[in-house]
Amino acid sequence: MKWSQIPLGVLQTNCYIVESPDKSCLIFDPGSEGKRLIKWLSKRELKPIAIFLTHAHFDHIGAVDEVRDFYDIPVYIHEEEEDWLVNPALNGSKFFKMQELIQMKKADYILKKEETITINNFMFSILETPGHSPGSVSYYFESEGFVVSGDALFKSSIGRTDLPGGNHKQLMKSIHDKLLFLPEETVVLSGHGPITTIGEEMDGNPFLNGF
Repeated sequence: MKWSQIPLGVLQTNCYIVESPDKSCLIFDPGSEGKRLIKWLSKRELKPIAIFLTHAHFDHIGAVDEVRDFYDIPVYIHEEEEDWLVNPALNGSKFFKMQELIQMKKADYILKKEETITINNFMFSILETPGHSPGSVSYYFESEGFVVSGDALFKSSIGRTDLPGGNHKQLMKSIHDKLLFLPEETVVLSGHGPITTIGEEMDGNPFLNGF
């Protein structure tokens, strides 16, 4: 099992591809540049089987329908943001001047609780990590030692909470209770910027002083 990081769009949102030896793969947060992403996957002869969203801000969902329709695969999102895909006011694209309005079709599957998901050769846990947005989730691949954290935790930073539905206190609780609880060697695949580890952020993240 291995992962790849592909920054997409104006905000360079990280899309992650997690692939198994049989060339099947999962797509996390296809935020923009659908044609480029499809070309990248085709070049490597990968076979996507599902799209999982950490949350539904516009920069994380912009290529959802293009990729979903091309591969005829389902999309998963947390129930707290079930309506955000179809609503530019909720996903934020209505208020971002450099961005066209983003309206995707509804997700195929709604995540309603923390659970372990098995799909083909992939097994991972859903961690509810709200705060940056109310339906933010992280995807923890325990056996592989990494977590797709979306915009909850970054290298030397944390997600912003000044957008609609953001809650700083809730985000700090999510990071402390769900992410910092993971083994220190866990690799953190963040929604923007470089990768990091739980241990690095426990030791050096200025926003986590006291944790």
